[in-house]
Amino acid sequence: MNLCVSTQTKKYNITIERGILSKISDLINLKRKCLIVTDDNIPTSYIDTIKNQCDNPYVYVIKHGENSKNIKYFEKILKYLVENNFTRTDCVIALGGGVVGDLAGFVAASYMRGIEFYNIPTTLLAMVDSSIGGKTAIDFNGIKNIVGAFYQPSAVIIDPNTLNSLKKRQIHAGLVEAIKMALCFDKDLFYTIYESKDLNKDLDEIIYRSLLIKRSVVEADEKENNLRKSLNFGHTIGHVIEAKYAPKYLHGEAVAMGMLYFSSKEIKDKILYLIKKYHLPSPVDLKYDDAIELLKHDKKASNDSISIIYVNEVGKYEMRKEKIEDLVKYF
Repeated sequence: MNLCVSTQTKKYNITIERGILSKISDLINLKRKCLIVTDDNIPTSYIDTIKNQCDNPYVYVIKHGENSKNIKYFEKILKYLVENNFTRTDCVIALGGGVVGDLAGFVAASYMRGIEFYNIPTTLLAMVDSSIGGKTAIDFNGIKNIVGAFYQPSAVIIDPNTLNSLKKRQIHAGLVEAIKMALCFDKDLFYTIYESKDLNKDLDEIIYRSLLIKRSVVEADEKENNLRKSLNFGHTIGHVIEAKYAPKYLHGEAVAMGMLYFSSKEIKDKILYLIKKYHLPSPVDLKYDDAIELLKHDKKASNDSISIIYVNEVGKYEMRKEKIEDLVKYF
């Protein structure tokens, strides 16, 4: 399956195909220096499959987890590019989940003011959400994604077979991003996930339909001026939980909890059902006083107000502007 993404700054393809990892040379020019950025949880066979297709491959491995999405690794990878004389005609390839994609993408956006960047997501979360749309970033000073850039990839290549190496916990955490989009935009997709008898059989459809949503949103609002803010459903409080309890919860697990705060009773009940069905962690009892400082630094905050996404019924959302001090009523 192929999808074309056409934004104001770039047009690129998303290719979704089982086994495509062994054929990426058909999609990417690998006859140049290629830096493969990956992490220590990615199977060596995946790295070698790409490396063996490159004429001049380089590999940089980071430690897995959110704690690696920092300015130290950002600097180390930039230094590695300089030391190996990478030029604007060379490229960076992200092979991994959201952390690898965010970090490698920001490196590519920054080096020589931008070199080609390709995203090859290997987690469900990255496949349905973070690999698409050009958001690249690192965490800084305890605040998630506070330093970064909008920088679209030149292509996104998705091989669902790479999900076979993941633990169920990672699959279920990634599924939350698809649930988030379905709750805001696609009632049928939501009930596909809600009623699924065999998630593995439904994954290809879930990935494709999630990408249709993400593509339409990104094409309409590349720089998150309005519509794209809808994709932050669950993230306002989710980021607080993720930061406060790091590294206890995966990103998707924190987002699942975060969605509960800005949902009607009907939607809360459905989310709680899915949390139980997909063995996600029980929600934490987060206090407003513990969240207030992190909320002030949220990218959606402006002066003393913040934009939140509220879901009242499946497939529809509201965008609300609230005083940060008034968010206490949602806790």
